[in-house]
Amino acid sequence: MAQYDVIIIGSGPGGYVCAIRCAQLGLKTACVEGRETLGGTCLNVGCIPSKALLHATHMLHEAEENFAEMGLKGKSPSVDWKQMLTYKDNVIGQNTQGIEFLFKKNKIDWLKGWGSIPEAGKVKVGEEVHEAKNIVIATGSDVASLPGVEIDEKVVVSSTGALALGKVPKKMVVIGAGVIGLELGSVYKRLGAEVTVVEYLDAITPGQDGEVQKVFQRLLKKQGLDFILGAAVQGVEATKTKAKVTYKLKKDDSEHSLDADTVLVATGRKPYTDGLGLDALGVAVSPRGQVKTDGHYATNIKGIYAIGDAIDGPMLAHKAEDEGMALAEILAGQAGHVNYGVIPGVIYTHPEVASVGKTEEQLKDEGRAYKVGKFNFMGNGRAKANFAADGFVKILADQATDRILGAHIIGPMAGDLIHEICVAMEFGAAAEDLARTCHAHPTYSEAVREAALACGDGPIHS
Repeated sequence: MAQYDVIIIGSGPGGYVCAIRCAQLGLKTACVEGRETLGGTCLNVGCIPSKALLHATHMLHEAEENFAEMGLKGKSPSVDWKQMLTYKDNVIGQNTQGIEFLFKKNKIDWLKGWGSIPEAGKVKVGEEVHEAKNIVIATGSDVASLPGVEIDEKVVVSSTGALALGKVPKKMVVIGAGVIGLELGSVYKRLGAEVTVVEYLDAITPGQDGEVQKVFQRLLKKQGLDFILGAAVQGVEATKTKAKVTYKLKKDDSEHSLDADTVLVATGRKPYTDGLGLDALGVAVSPRGQVKTDGHYATNIKGIYAIGDAIDGPMLAHKAEDEGMALAEILAGQAGHVNYGVIPGVIYTHPEVASVGKTEEQLKDEGRAYKVGKFNFMGNGRAKANFAADGFVKILADQATDRILGAHIIGPMAGDLIHEICVAMEFGAAAEDLARTCHAHPTYSEAVREAALACGDGPIHS
C-alpha cells in the first residue's frame, strides 16, 4: 500500500496545479486521473480547444473582411474542417503532454484510473488502495442540461460535442447566452452557419455589467448572430440529422419552434462528484451538489478537502488554480489565501469581454457612492489601425477615496488588459495610480489609462 502526504483526485487546472505546488513544498504527492491524458475538462474538451477554434476562425474573419483593405489581395482561404480539428487536437496534445512532463519533473505519481474514497485517509483506484494524510477532491464539473433536452453529442451536443462535429452545420441553435454558448456560437457563425441563441433571461451574459451586455449583444448581432431572449426552452426533438427546438416566450406565453442541424446546450455546468463515495463517508454537500468547505477548503470530514468547480464560487479554471495553490500552502503549514474579490472573468469572442470586481448594478444595490471612468477604443490609435475600435474600458472607483472597485472591458485583448487592473486592485490602488502610470504608445493598454484619467479630470483623447 503506497503512502502519501497528499492525494489529489482530478488533474484539471485545480488538481494539477495543487499537485505541483504540493510537490514544490516537499509533500509526497499523487494525482488520480481516469482520462488517458492529464489536464481535465479545460485542457481536453474546454478552454484550450475552444480557444484554438476561436483563433482559427478569427483569422478566417480577418482574411475575409480586412485583408483587402490592408492591401493583402487574393482569394480568401477555404475551410478544411478536418485540418482545423487536427490543429485543435495538436494544441490539446502539446498542453496535456506538458502537464505530464511537469508531473515527472516534480516527482508526482499519476495514479491512472477513477478514484473513490472508501474511508478517510484512503483512496481506491481500480483495485488498489493508497493511503494519504490528506485527500483533495478536485473533480471539476460536468455539463448541466435542461428537462426535456437529451444530449446525444451528435445532433444535440454539449460543449464537448461542439468541439468535434463531423461537419459545419448549416443551422445551429444555441441554448444559453453565457460564455460557452457565445464563444462556440461565434466559431460556427464565422464558419458559415446560421446561429440563433435562445436565452431564458432578458439579457445575454448573465451577471455582466449592464452596459457591457447591451453593447456586446449589439456587436454580436452585427456579426450575424440572432438572439431570442426571455425564452423558456420546452424541449428538443431530434432525429438522426435534424432537431426542432420548442420554446415559450415569457412575455406572452406564446409557443414557437426553431429547426436546426445542430443544437448546442450551453446552460451551465454542475459539480461532478459521482463515484467518489461522499454519501457513505458523510461529506456535507449543498442542495446544488457542491461539496461544502470552510475557509481553508476543509470538508466536515478530517483530512478531506475540496477545490475548484466541485465547491462554491465561479466555475473558472484560474479560480481553481488559485485554490489549488492556496490549499497546497495550507497543507504545508503556510498561510494560503485567495482574494475572491479580484478574480477576473473573460469571454474570448471578438471583441473580447473581461471584467473584475463590482458591476454598476451591484454598487447601486449596495448603495455605494461611486464614479465611472470610461474610454472608447475608437479613441485608441492602435485599435483603429487594427480594425478593433469597437468597445470601451470602464473603471468604477469609490467616490470618496478613488479606490478601484471594479472594471469592465469590451474590446481588443480585453482578457489581457484586465490584469493591469487586477494587480492595481490587489494592492488597493486608486484610479489616479493607474492614471499616473506611464503607458507605452501605441498600445491598447492606453485605453485603460484613459479610463482611469476619466475618473479624475477627464481623458486626453476623448
